[in-house]
Amino acid sequence: MNENVFSGTMPALMTPCTSDRAPDFEALVRKGKEMIEAGMSAVVYCGSMGDWPLLTDAERMEGVERLVTAGVPVVVGTGAVNTKSAVAHAAHAQEVGAVGLMVIPRVLSRGSSLVAQKNHFKAILSAAPDIPAIIYNSPVYGFATRADLFFALRSEHENLIGFKEFGGKDDLTYAAEHITSKDERVTLMVGVDTEVYHGFVRAGATGSITGIGTALPKEALLLAALSQKAAEGHAEARLRARELEEAFTVLASFDEGTDLVLFYKHLLVLNGEEEYRLHFNATDELSDAQRNYCEQQYMQFRNWFADWSTQGGIIAECL
Repeated sequence: MNENVFSGTMPALMTPCTSDRAPDFEALVRKGKEMIEAGMSAVVYCGSMGDWPLLTDAERMEGVERLVTAGVPVVVGTGAVNTKSAVAHAAHAQEVGAVGLMVIPRVLSRGSSLVAQKNHFKAILSAAPDIPAIIYNSPVYGFATRADLFFALRSEHENLIGFKEFGGKDDLTYAAEHITSKDERVTLMVGVDTEVYHGFVRAGATGSITGIGTALPKEALLLAALSQKAAEGHAEARLRARELEEAFTVLASFDEGTDLVLFYKHLLVLNGEEEYRLHFNATDELSDAQRNYCEQQYMQFRNWFADWSTQGGIIAECL
């Protein structure tokens, strides 16, 4: 079992659509390859960004298998309404050669039950014992795994090696203080674009999972690299990381809202990737105001970055 996969920066891939609003797997594979060529350590498929609730189990598995067959290292999301489906995704991920699992809590049915969640996690981890796995903590899923549950699970499932923490500063700090600092083999992945600096510098994260990085991979990778340097005590990197994080504020904040896929697909369209123009539900679209705001902020950031990134020093070193 490779325990080093959860490091570096991983984009959460969205699922592009054909003209009849079916998954466009060829475009998905192109995007996965593009991300790895840009310097990402792996890709995550079928977390929230991948629209997992809108795809069938067969569609999700086909997307995973296509990516793996193309040589793209894939971390597979196990989100499901019932444990049976989640287990099937985990078993399929191991069968086809995915490099990791992102274990998503049980939703809707008994989602707030500690016992139900423990059994849900155990079933997933047991179905793919040879794949390193992290638990996805997110307010969206309504359940946060705390230290007692994490270590109870880890004592029985050595493939559980850490967290993707989508919560804010307090949640990342909790994970660092009570879980990941106890054992150096336990890893923490920053799971929200607004907290990359805090995650690396103040919570000891080993990597990040990014949404905005699908549209701005160079910039997202730079923020992670500067933050890692800052965590090592590099003063200039600390300053530059904070500057870049501040400039990223609006675009990164899209990651925290319910329209995150709509916003980030629109950014890809602005980049010329027409296969991301459509959504699986025809009524899922940004308002005119949201679209204009997104475009204005994107242009502002790109203009700022073109100027700021010419300063040399640690920026040039990390680019």
